[in-house]
Amino acid sequence: MRVWLAICAVLGGGAAIVAWTEGLASPFHDLAAQPLAWDAAGWLAAPWTLWTSAWVHTSAGSLTGNLLALLALAVLGAALGAGRVAALALALAWPLTTLALLLWPEVGSYGGLGGPIHAAAAVLGVHIARRTALRPLAALLFGAIGLKLLAERGWAQPVAFDPSWGFNVVYAAHLAGTLTGAWCATVLDWFLAPRAAAGEQP
Repeated sequence: MRVWLAICAVLGGGAAIVAWTEGLASPFHDLAAQPLAWDAAGWLAAPWTLWTSAWVHTSAGSLTGNLLALLALAVLGAALGAGRVAALALALAWPLTTLALLLWPEVGSYGGLGGPIHAAAAVLGVHIARRTALRPLAALLFGAIGLKLLAERGWAQPVAFDPSWGFNVVYAAHLAGTLTGAWCATVLDWFLAPRAAAGEQP
């Protein structure tokens, strides 16, 4: 449980620190100018942006909304006993979500917690799906995520302007986060959960 809270704290705390010290990034089309943001054309020269891009936000509203969502997932995970396996799955899905954006040439640059948040939700979904008494909750969680992804259609419109936010939203990151989070959690659960069961709850 502590490890799950720790990885969520790194995600949220990093975003808060970057906003405090560096300020908010430029609008989406200028996001690549932010040294911590991920740039599809130049990320090999700055591989750390696979992680640091999650901390870059373009508005106070998006930062606040993402931090609140992350806090809710951190508390939910702690309440459901998410442990080392779930935390490791989220830690792996974090950079893989950003890397997966290479599948969409339309995404030239990226910043924000949207991808990791969806990854965290998917990781929790897999975690609770293993527990018989909580499987209905897992179905509800994945159902809600699925409806959101269907509404966004990130596979068809990876980037789209959202008037409610006032900037382009990378819907592909939400889709990538969900898929990588679920994949990492499933694979790690298969290999590591039996060992973790002997100690901390996975």
